Amino acid sequence: MTQQNAALVQESAAASASLEEQAQYLTHFVSAFRLADA
Repeated sequence: MTQQNAALVQESAAASASLEEQAQYLTHFVSAFRLADA
């Protein structure tokens, strides 16, 4: 059970890091778009 929990924690950490990287990538490209002032 402890090994399984450790594996889940490691998997969650990897998924979190991947999501953070994707969010930074998306933020970078979305920042190219600007809306006109209303």
